[in-house]
Amino acid sequence: MATTDRLVKDMIRERRFHFRLFIEGILVGIFAGCVIALFRYLLGVSEILRPMIYSIVEDSFNNGDYYVPAIYFSAFVIIAWLLMKIVDNEPMCTGSGIPQIKGILGGRMNMRWLSVLVSKLIGGVLAIGAGLSLGREGPSVQLGACVGQGVSRGFIRTRYEERILMTAGSGAGLAAAFNAPLAGVIFGLEELNKSFSPVLLMASVTAAVTATTVTQVIFGAGPVFHIGELEVFPLNMFGTLILLGLFIGVLGRSFNPGLLLAMNYYDRLKIKGMLRPLLPLAMAAALGFILPEILGGGNRLVDALSRHWYPLYFLVILFAGKFLFTLVCFGSGVPGGIFLPMLVLGAVSGAVFSSLLVNAGFLPEIYAGDLIVFGMAAFFAAVVKSPITGSVLIMEMTGSFHHLLALICVSMTAYLVADLTGGKPVYEELLNRALRLKEQAQGIGDNSSGRRIALELVVAGGSMADKALIRDIKWPEQTVVVDIKRGLQRINPMEEARLYPGDFLYLLTNDTDISHLKDMIEKEAPPRR
Repeated sequence: MATTDRLVKDMIRERRFHFRLFIEGILVGIFAGCVIALFRYLLGVSEILRPMIYSIVEDSFNNGDYYVPAIYFSAFVIIAWLLMKIVDNEPMCTGSGIPQIKGILGGRMNMRWLSVLVSKLIGGVLAIGAGLSLGREGPSVQLGACVGQGVSRGFIRTRYEERILMTAGSGAGLAAAFNAPLAGVIFGLEELNKSFSPVLLMASVTAAVTATTVTQVIFGAGPVFHIGELEVFPLNMFGTLILLGLFIGVLGRSFNPGLLLAMNYYDRLKIKGMLRPLLPLAMAAALGFILPEILGGGNRLVDALSRHWYPLYFLVILFAGKFLFTLVCFGSGVPGGIFLPMLVLGAVSGAVFSSLLVNAGFLPEIYAGDLIVFGMAAFFAAVVKSPITGSVLIMEMTGSFHHLLALICVSMTAYLVADLTGGKPVYEELLNRALRLKEQAQGIGDNSSGRRIALELVVAGGSMADKALIRDIKWPEQTVVVDIKRGLQRINPMEEARLYPGDFLYLLTNDTDISHLKDMIEKEAPPRR
């Protein structure tokens, strides 16, 4: 009873609880900003060193000195061995990290925050720094979530508060990775938590702004992509954006099945141990001399697309190479995300589309750069199915604040293409796959502990709880409704109480029932036949 009273007081006693979350949000933002700044710095150093190393190896080979190339290829073998050891010791650091955080927030996974933080940081630097087509954003989200959990555990907070701080830390990680505080907040609400509450918003905003401030002090306040000044896209040409959204929506629709197919092939061919990371690393070692543009995350490729006019055939090669290499890299399970490679694929797709229109005389060349930016948002919307996050993210990453209307237009078009063709959000699919294969994944899909936690949910219109009496709802076993808030009014949670859309519902339940309760309360129920 004492524990229950404390949890309820934490949720309902606004002023004191809000102030505490404000302070903890600042702490999460500071620590997350420092961790992501270190991550970005190490990856930036690797971006500078990589072309220099390729040049030295190539010159040595041409001069008949084969010792340097031998050392070069041996280094990739060592990196593969280190990545294998890291993944074996901490399975929760594999892949993007975003599906794992969604699983934890949904009560279906657990993680050891310090072990994951160290493993993800080192593994991400090794994998991305070696040239694999992976992004820093997924690891940054997971690193931020680790910081949020670490702050919560350090202050011995409740599981309810821990989920808030982990969501805030995740958004702070994305914000710090891309200098995009608004996108970080929206991503945490739209993609990770999929719900809204004042306390969650306050903690997320505080952490994201603080983390971005930390990284901007170190790296500067400019946007991540250096696109330059873009012309304002005229309203009478918005029909072109619809066509661009359709074009990229089709391309993006093939990305998710490709990822799952690559991961399944690794499993089907029983590629294990050191061979799993060695395959993409061997490709990176060779591609550095053949097509270096597709190595790494690819933010420099986006800058180059906006500054140089590439032939159409080369753009097609870039897209195909980046697409396939990303599938091979991510399918191996090494630490690294798909966020940035997705944006690069969208930029190249936009460049292909603009090249076609410019060559055909349907688009003035002055607007070609605009389509590159719009292509990133469209590809993100088609793959992740979070069009608002994608639009705001690209706006902040490119500094194109006067293009929000165009970004939303093309993003919604690409989103509808993916939705109407049965496409599912990529992180949902990756999470479901991890849960299905948890017995083979050596702990990545372990169920949560079944501990009692406090949970805040918002009643959605059309959900099972919409206009239902508390006594008529089939609650999971051991779930207790402890309070209801309707605006500024508190409703007694008696059995005869009726719930309405927008009500904040506070529950005491097992963490294994979080996903089921969110489906009941926050999702629209299927129509009755």
